[in-house]
Amino acid sequence: MSDAITSQVPGQTFLIAQISDLHLKAHGKLSYGVVDTLTALRQAVEHLNASRPRPDIVVVSGDLVDFGQAEEYAVLRPELERLHMPYYLVPGNHDDRAHLLAAFADQGYLPASAQGPLDWVVDDHPLRLIGLDSTTPGRHGGQLEDSQLCWLDAQLAARPQAPTLLILHHPPFASGIGHMDREPFLNAAALHEVIAAHPQVERLLCGHLHRSMQRRFAGSLCCVCPGASHQIVLDLQADAPAHFNLEPPGYLLHHWQGEQGLVTHSGVFGQYPGPYPFYDDNGLID
Repeated sequence: MSDAITSQVPGQTFLIAQISDLHLKAHGKLSYGVVDTLTALRQAVEHLNASRPRPDIVVVSGDLVDFGQAEEYAVLRPELERLHMPYYLVPGNHDDRAHLLAAFADQGYLPASAQGPLDWVVDDHPLRLIGLDSTTPGRHGGQLEDSQLCWLDAQLAARPQAPTLLILHHPPFASGIGHMDREPFLNAAALHEVIAAHPQVERLLCGHLHRSMQRRFAGSLCCVCPGASHQIVLDLQADAPAHFNLEPPGYLLHHWQGEQGLVTHSGVFGQYPGPYPFYDDNGLID
């Protein structure tokens, strides 16, 4: 099927669930002594499996574990295997490339070697997926190497009619949350230039900021996913301290329709009162 037909199939739908910043620990430890990240991930998996309609795939936008340790990935792998749909991973600044790749070596979309960035392309779905490794070992902030930008430009040029999602951990913009902006995305302008030349990029799907955020970027839309466990406090004061809280964990659900394009929804994990019908005092639907 040609790219032009792929992007315009009448009635075609495709659901992509995005989760992020799992920060999974080993040996039952709590993150920061407070956050039960394992239970949070299990609740997320159960929620996605029970969703109707169920997502077709799940993308996980980085910080899969807390310290990049092999034993953490050994806990992560069986939990993700409980998903009833394919999943795709990119690393975050808390991850270790070699340990991640060793734990998921059978995932055919991942590179064979951890000697360089873990970038990948998947062409199996109505939307093309490109995973970008925005991490630099030993650094908190994001960056894409010049070689990665050249690779991305070539990949996008190869299929200009294919609607495409880019998945990377670090958002290439300042959030206004001071402590998260102290180590910025180093070459955001260069990434902007590449994406601006390829209008088929529907979204940049990011994590890292542990809050839902959206920003226009290079003619596309950058969507930041909330944390699957804890959230960063929404404090836009320049001197705001580095604090987190236990607001409801969330996810993004990207709904593709061949004729309408991509709509992004924000959801929360957990059980809450409802649903209730919309009736007025006279028993009529409002």
